[in-house]
Amino acid sequence: MQGIVVKLDRGYPLVELEGGLQYRCEHATSLVKTADVRAACGDRVEISVPEGHDKGIIERVLPRRNAFVRKDPTERMEPQVLAANFDKVFVAEPCSGLNVRRLERELVLAHESGAEVIVLLTKADQAESSEEVRRVQTLVERVAQGTRVLVVSSEDPESVEEVRSCVPSGCIGVLLGKSGVGKSSLVNLLVGVEVQATGSVREGDGKGRHTTVSREMVRIPGGGCVVDMPGVRGLALWDSNVGIDAAFSDIEELAESCRFSDCRHGAEPGCAVRAAVEEGSLAQERFESYLRLRDEVQTARKRAEEARRIKSRTGHPRRWRG
Repeated sequence: MQGIVVKLDRGYPLVELEGGLQYRCEHATSLVKTADVRAACGDRVEISVPEGHDKGIIERVLPRRNAFVRKDPTERMEPQVLAANFDKVFVAEPCSGLNVRRLERELVLAHESGAEVIVLLTKADQAESSEEVRRVQTLVERVAQGTRVLVVSSEDPESVEEVRSCVPSGCIGVLLGKSGVGKSSLVNLLVGVEVQATGSVREGDGKGRHTTVSREMVRIPGGGCVVDMPGVRGLALWDSNVGIDAAFSDIEELAESCRFSDCRHGAEPGCAVRAAVEEGSLAQERFESYLRLRDEVQTARKRAEEARRIKSRTGHPRRWRG
């Protein structure tokens, strides 16, 4: 039987079959011992339900068309898949307290998946003024480099409807953002009823409390589905060169004019990127963020290659998370 993983928490994956039946499942012993893949939310899987067994068994994870991947937040050099087989990534950032550096990192990871990316500026109703909302939107549009940006307010039904229109029937979207940006509240607005718990706002910093503790696929009436993920604190990059090229397309375009095709944008003569920084057309902070993220990816790749060499010499099985 084939189904889709619709929920993944600290327990067992919840798999829904085509007819609507759902089974809590565990991975087959052979899959645990020999495969590098574990089921993530959105995965298509083959399961069996042995007679007398209280859980289904995931026998195989079918090939993914895409995945949202970060580096395992532990010290191991392994990828961790947070979701798979989706069409869009919604990057949620609050109008108040926007973190540009985190937004850049989120955009890299989102674009790396190959899915369409949309930035959601949430909690617009909590901003100081409409002028402040427009200022933040302008800033985000500049950072997003052509990626669509939508402003969302719980007090503006049209803004919610605009997001809903982005998830038509058959579409699966992933909702990404740190705790407190209003992801669960947005899901409730999209669905029309409270399906996700929302936390109160702390008086000290105005941030929401962490409420979602599992990755879960939620159906939107008359539309598709969204995967509401827990607030992801750690967003260490894995193999994200494609994502960097997309998220920093302005810098990549400048780099085409560098004198040397392999310019590192350091001390090389004729560097068009560094010239743009010096003349003020490229912000120093954005350039430094680009260099940090690019170096992070290169460092991760080198360490992963070294880890693979060590494992191949020692014969230890590869450990995997996600």
